[in-house]
Amino acid sequence: MQLAFRRFEGPGAPLIILHGLFGSSKNWATHAKELSAFYDVYTVDHRNHGDSPWSDEHTMKAMVADIVAFQNEQIRRPALYLGHSMGGLVAMGAALLHPDLVKALIVADIAPRAYEPHHQREFAALRIDVSQMATRQDVDRAMAAVHPEASVRQFLQMNLEREGDGFRWKVNVDALEKAEYLAEFDTVFTALDQTYGGPALFLGGRSSTYIREQDHARIKELFPHAEIRVIDGDHWLHYSNYAGFMREVSGFLKRIA
Repeated sequence: MQLAFRRFEGPGAPLIILHGLFGSSKNWATHAKELSAFYDVYTVDHRNHGDSPWSDEHTMKAMVADIVAFQNEQIRRPALYLGHSMGGLVAMGAALLHPDLVKALIVADIAPRAYEPHHQREFAALRIDVSQMATRQDVDRAMAAVHPEASVRQFLQMNLEREGDGFRWKVNVDALEKAEYLAEFDTVFTALDQTYGGPALFLGGRSSTYIREQDHARIKELFPHAEIRVIDGDHWLHYSNYAGFMREVSGFLKRIA
């Protein structure tokens, strides 16, 4: 699958940024612009997101294959990887399966383990028919009836696109809602019995539960040279603590350069 992407040309090593569920490459534009002062940055749309094609298959194995094909076609050399949430799972999978392609790994607020499906309210909001809604305010009012968190609604609304007199959602809701990628570290990747020996940084949000203290041993087992750090912020720590997040990322990349 040929993935859509944005390139922010810079002078250094290639850096691939992978967004999380319901995200897209444009969510990381500000981060990419800042990082392009030192790195050649690529922000990528996963399958079923952004401007990339849709598919009924939405697994980690498929997404890893997508990003490896993208790297081999567009970059043609090893790259630094930065992935958030779902993108972090994909980045970890790429590092374990293709360590020769991954110069270093940064994983934002996700651990190498299975997660229970927990996005029911988000999917309910994305199933709202927006085709006849005239304004984004109309969309937000309808979404508020099923999702009370304004910040999450605003994030989801980044997937809105004008179509005719209304809107459409740019994410493949059907495929994403039935996807089983959240369980693949336990059902597929753990069985591979492989580790990644390169430099790695795992960043957790202090008010998030995605990386628990009991996850640290498993992180170290699969990524023996990993640094594990916790900063202020929630699951979307790259937004809720942009400065702290970028300070950690930049510091890590400079240390391994």
